[in-house]
Formats: sequence, structure tokens, C-alpha cells
Amino acid sequence: MCPPSHIPQAPDVRTTRLAPSPTGALHLGNAMSFLLCWGLARHEGWRIVLRIEDLDTPRIKPAALQAVIDDLRWLGIDWDDGPFRQADQTERYQAALDRLRAQGAIYPSRATRSDARAAQSAPHRDDHEVAFPAVLRPSEDDPIWRHPDLLQDDGVAWRLRVEPGPVATEDQRHGRLSFNVADEVGDFVVASKAGAAAYQLAVVVDDAAQGVTDIVRGDDLLGSTARQRLLADHLGLATFTPCYWHHPLVSGEDGRRLAKRHGDTRLSAYREAGTHPARVLGLAGWWLGLLPTPRPLTAPEFIDLCHPTRYTLEPVCFTPADDAWLLGGPPPC
Repeated sequence: MCPPSHIPQAPDVRTTRLAPSPTGALHLGNAMSFLLCWGLARHEGWRIVLRIEDLDTPRIKPAALQAVIDDLRWLGIDWDDGPFRQADQTERYQAALDRLRAQGAIYPSRATRSDARAAQSAPHRDDHEVAFPAVLRPSEDDPIWRHPDLLQDDGVAWRLRVEPGPVATEDQRHGRLSFNVADEVGDFVVASKAGAAAYQLAVVVDDAAQGVTDIVRGDDLLGSTARQRLLADHLGLATFTPCYWHHPLVSGEDGRRLAKRHGDTRLSAYREAGTHPARVLGLAGWWLGLLPTPRPLTAPEFIDLCHPTRYTLEPVCFTPADDAWLLGGPPPC
């Protein structure tokens, strides 16, 4: 494995990745996202890497890993390389953290979300997103710097120093965007307590090392593009500029992201109920605006429909009629 400072140039073949996390069963929203990624890749001739994002140790469920692979195969999704597990790449993440520490780009912090909320200059939009302000960075004489095992300390996280100002990004469907990371999230975590690499760092390191050139993911991660650009620059990956293809998430009728509160939308539940995967492909095709009305689709038919400029950017809503159709009823209007 190449360390982040010596990542090779992207391969001639464009590459994307399927990156499920085994924290639970895949549901219909996950299915739409993975089907779009896979469909675009097969339509455009991209290589597909299957990467299991299993760094979120407390939430990882051992049985979920095989279940995720079974669900993907049931849908007809295939891949060219992998599965690779992030849990096996800790040396690569450690090399990235060492580089960031040597630059002074990251710092140790014991501050909590409550501390950030209490800081006068910490803007926040809701209870789930609190910008971590620069005023909470430890001073040079703070005792935290003298701890002998900072990277393994259960009470210390490592945060990237984020300077004020816009960060420009480019999305293949949304166009040119700009995010002020300092205002939106502030100094964000790159290594959680006990030294485990955080999501934002791990995906940058992995995407670069695995030659990923095209990233297909939900609109909830639009802002992450700017954070990941900052990390890539610090890691010497200025030439690593993947194309991003963000798509809408699936929500329930209440407008909230699809979850247990909207009923049992697990793929495994539909499999057990006798649903044919062609109906899931057809529903996903309709949700993505690739079909005027739902109809069962074979894998080749779905691929043929997945032109990069055709999928919708409009909100996607799961309804009881969708559920009924998957279980054999008439197609929803």
C-alpha cells in the first residue's frame, strides 16, 4: 500500500467505488444509491471497487457485512475489485495522520460538542450540527501537548485547522459550488478518540490509493466535498480531483430521511416477502427519473437507462403505494 504522500496517478480506466457500511441492513434508499453508482459505472465503462467502510467500530455489526454483500448480489450489482475493508488499512491512515501532524495541520482536543455550543463564536443551525470554533484550539502551553500517548488517548480527538473563507468544489450535475467550512462545521475531526481515523480522512486516503476518479453519493454529502478537498490538499494530493455525482436522498412522506419510522424498508424484508429484484430496479429507475412510470427492469435494462445527465435532482419520496407495488400491487402513479 502506498502512503498518502506517494499516491500514484489515477489509472487510465475511470474508477468508482461502492462503499457500504455494515452498521445495519441495507434499505431502499441505499439500494437506489448503489444502483445508480453501479448503473453509471457499467453504462460508462468505469471500473468498480467494493470497499467496506467499517471504521465506525461501536456501530459495526459482524453479521451485517455478509448481509450487505448478499443484498448487493440479489440486486444484480457486481464489482471488479474487492471487497476491501477499511479496518485493514490502519497503517495507511496512520501515515496520513503523521503527515498532518508534522505539518501542524491538526491538533489534539478534548473539547466536546457542548463546549463548542457554549463558545460565543460557535454558530449552529440545529442540535446535530455545531461548528467547532478556532477559539477552542489548545494553546502551545496547554498540558494536552505533553501527553505521551496522544494518538491512543481515549479522551483526545484530532481536528483539522480550518481557516475562514470559501472552498470551491465542482459537481457534475449541480455545477460549481462553494462552501465556507469554517462557518459550517469549523475544525472537524480527522481522528476520533483512541486514534481511529474518522470518515472524512479515511475516504480521502482510500479514494486516492484505490484510484477512484468518480464518486456517486447522496446530496447529504455535498458539503463533505469541501472538507475532503482541504484534506487532499494537506496530504499533497493536489492532482487528485475526482468527479462527483451527487443525487437526492430518499425520504418518507414526512420529508425526513428514510428510516425505521417509515416502516420496514430493508431489502432483506422484501426478499423474504417474495419481491423480485426487478421491481426494486424499476422503482429505483422511476425514483431517479429514468422511467415515466415504474415497471420491472432487468439489470441490462437499468444500465441502458443510466446516462450520467439523465437522473433527477428532484426530491425522492417513498410512499405506501411504492411499498405495495414492490409487494406485487399495481404501480404507483
